[in-house]
Order: sequence, then structure tokens, then C-alpha cells
Amino acid sequence: MNRIITLDEFIIKKQKDFDFASGELTGLLRDIGVAAKIVNREVNKAGLVNILGTEGEANASGDTVQKLDMYANDKLIDCLKNSGECCGIASEENEDFIPIPPVAGKDAKYVVVFDPLDGSSNIDVNVSVGTIFGIYRRKSKASGPCELQDFLQKGTDLVAAGYVLYGTSTILVYTTGRGVNGFTLDPTIGEFCLSHRDIKIPNRGNYYSVNQGYYLKFDVEMRRYIDHCSDMNLRMRYIGSMVSDIHRTLLQGGIFLYPNTRKYPKGKLRLLYECNPLAFIVEQAGGKAINTNLERIMEQDAHELHQRETIVIGSPEMVDEMKAFIERYSIPGYKVEG
Repeated sequence: MNRIITLDEFIIKKQKDFDFASGELTGLLRDIGVAAKIVNREVNKAGLVNILGTEGEANASGDTVQKLDMYANDKLIDCLKNSGECCGIASEENEDFIPIPPVAGKDAKYVVVFDPLDGSSNIDVNVSVGTIFGIYRRKSKASGPCELQDFLQKGTDLVAAGYVLYGTSTILVYTTGRGVNGFTLDPTIGEFCLSHRDIKIPNRGNYYSVNQGYYLKFDVEMRRYIDHCSDMNLRMRYIGSMVSDIHRTLLQGGIFLYPNTRKYPKGKLRLLYECNPLAFIVEQAGGKAINTNLERIMEQDAHELHQRETIVIGSPEMVDEMKAFIERYSIPGYKVEG
């Protein structure tokens, strides 16, 4: 029987791999793990307490805010405030970034971006949801408060990223740029334990994920690729929670598509909170992530906190195949303006 390796133990052992191995990033990842346990507890009893339904307001991205969204948002902020390793956070649920005052005189070197509860519209029907996070090394002076420039960085500048899937089991997957590992929460001991070591995405898969209800609102080249997937007898799977769809794609192979529509000509997903962190993970597992302009997601310039983006992400051969369809059928010179 293999010895159990907890998330904390794994992070500490891997600390020497970090570019700036002084303990701060280790502490941040552990803080996020603690927050994930707290959120998991509330997600699992969501049907038993008065936290279902909506808050009756929209967030900065225009989506309806769920009560559990705000709970997850608050708990992540609380956990990140306490250790002093983080100088600021930016969340999908907040209009602006939130500076965090120094703790015990520490000069915090990192900022964290996150979507506290991806797929939260699924909460009321007991379908999997998740948390997505990314960690950047700040650009501003460590002796002062964080600034907007600390958050508006490319995905290539990420030092760590991950997600937590609250499903039949709760799984935390993360990367620091040296492979991808997954940890499953053992509720009997209250610890995330290493369960998926060095995840590698298959070159191809039997699944494609897209909201096919918007089929007629997609560009013709995207419709042709979806038709191709159907002609190849690929299985269409779309959960409505990006974390869930990406997790399946990561383990079993496939492709996830969220293209532009007439309503969202620039795309709907957020570059900072969703696309960049998940692209980092998938690329580290051997996959690819591009937008519908055929540009690498992680090389996109960030101009605003809630910037939207299209995405095509998954098994490398399938992303290349989709790219060939766009090149073949797209209107010459046409480009979605970001």
C-alpha cells in the first residue's frame, strides 16, 4: 500500500522547485487549500441551509450572484488575508481589486485572482461546481500597496494556478509550471491527499464540450467543426461548469469550446479568472489553449480585470484540428476584436 501524501506535505517537498523558494508561495497554496475545505463543507450542505438561490444582484461581469458565490468569495478573501503572503486579490465577484494590508510587517510578493464558484447556476440542481485560481508575482514595489498592473499580467507570467472541483469527491488540481498534480479530499482526516500524480492529457479524446444550444449563434467555421465532431461520433458533454468539463477533458481527453456569439462577440469567459489559469494547467499537462482568433490564450494582453475571451482548450491534436477548420472556413481578414 502506497503511503498517503497530503497536499501540505507535497507542497513543502516541492518548494525547492519554485523560482522564488522562500516559503511565501508555499503558504499561499496552503491557504487556498484551507479555503477550499471550508467552501466544500458549505457546498455539500447547500440543500440543508438557507444559502441556496440568488443574492438578487449582478456581479461585475453581469452574471447573477448566488448566495454561495459570495460565501466562497468571502472565505477565500479571509484565508488569503490572514497569512500575509498575499498583497491583493481580484475576484470575478468584485468590481475592483482588493488590496490586503501587510501582516506582521511582511512585504507580500504575490497577488491572487480567482473565480470563487464557477458554474454556480448549477448549485440548486446539485451539479458539480468549482473554484479557479491563479497566482502572480507582483510587479509593484513590495513595500507599498498592490496596483492594477500587478493583476493585468499575461498568463505566461503565472507562477501557479489551479482549480477545486466540488463533485462526487472534492479534488484540488494545481501546477507551479512543473507538471500537474491532483489531490482528493479525504473527509475522514480532513486532508487533501495525492491521488493524480503528474497528470498528462491524452493526445485525443472521444468527447467535445460546447453549449450546442447556441449553435446558430456561432460563426460558420465553428458550426462546421461541431458538425465534424458529430460526424466523427464524438460524444457531446457539456455540464455548464467549466471546471467540471475541463477536469474530464484533462483526464480523458477531448476539447472544450466557448466561442464568440452574437451576444458576446468578444467571448463570455473571463481571461484573468478562468481562461489563463485553466490554460496554464492544460498546457502543463501537454494540452493546448487558444482563442477563436487562433492566438495562444496565455499570450493575450490583459487590459482590464473583467476582460472577456473566447477559448478552445484540450487535447493537442483536437485543438490543432479545430484550428485547421477555422483556417479553412473563416472569412479572410476577419478577426474578433478583443
